[in-house]
Amino acid sequence: MKLLTKMALLAAFIFVGINITNAQTKAEKKAAARAQIKEMVEAQNFIFNATFAVPLRGGSRALTSSYDLTIGKDTIVAFLPYFGRAYVAPNPGSTDGGIKLNTTKFSYTSTPKGTGWNIIIKPKDKNIADWRDVQTFNLSISQDGYGQLQVISSNRDAISFNGYIEARKK
Repeated sequence: MKLLTKMALLAAFIFVGINITNAQTKAEKKAAARAQIKEMVEAQNFIFNATFAVPLRGGSRALTSSYDLTIGKDTIVAFLPYFGRAYVAPNPGSTDGGIKLNTTKFSYTSTPKGTGWNIIIKPKDKNIADWRDVQTFNLSISQDGYGQLQVISSNRDAISFNGYIEARKK
């Protein structure tokens, strides 16, 4: 009976020890991931992957294809869908929709907000006659890497996207 009690006590200590080291490992991984996200935001070098679209009018929808906003020190590249009302019609026969932008002329402002960041990107090469013209990208990022992107255009309703950020591929 004493042997059985000692074995049960030893098994309990081992189980508690494993759980404590596992909890420390999870906390260390989470802290490392948060540090990496902070580094990406401060270095202005990441990709926002949109997973959910929230148009101003109509219902929200999950995105099944790959849509993103790539942010670099010298270039912004947007490849995002658009659902909503446009106030200026595209050229007849055009199948080129969505939010597509590739620019090297932009302003980037990042400010800490709570436990995350608020980033405002304003393209400077605006063409108000272009029906896809983007005025502003407002990106809110949590310390865990989740984000919400609001796109404000001159000739279309605003649209928001939920998603996450990741490091740019080299």
